[in-house]
Amino acid sequence: MNIFDVRERLVADYRGFTSAFVSPRDERIRDFAVDLRPFAMELDDSGPPFRWDPVRRAQLRAELDACFFHLYGLSREDTAYVLDTFPIVRRKDEAAFGEFRTKRLILEAYDAMAEATVTGVPYVSPLDPPPGHGPRHESASGS
Repeated sequence: MNIFDVRERLVADYRGFTSAFVSPRDERIRDFAVDLRPFAMELDDSGPPFRWDPVRRAQLRAELDACFFHLYGLSREDTAYVLDTFPIVRRKDEAAFGEFRTKRLILEAYDAMAEATVTGVPYVSPLDPPPGHGPRHESASGS
């Protein structure tokens, strides 16, 4: 197999991965305001905006971060080190939550994804409802 074949497989896998894993999380992080609806509609999301939920949003962001740490091939130790290089995030988290919550959430997601890789059982978000199906604002028609 030549490098072109490998790259083609990676691109195909990435496209499938992006639509299956990244998009439901990414859209829900940024789609919470009426003025962003045109952008969401370009992504084939015709429903009303998602409700702002800081706890849910933190979990979605942590899952995306953990996923990209895995994709870049960082070990758990390297991931923890990188997270420790954000002292302002640490300080704000500790002030608001009494812990470095961002780091904890990312490492929990990282560990769950690593376990999924080892066992072959797909990663499942702890969010209920799952990513892409969170609570939305009422539509303009009131439904």
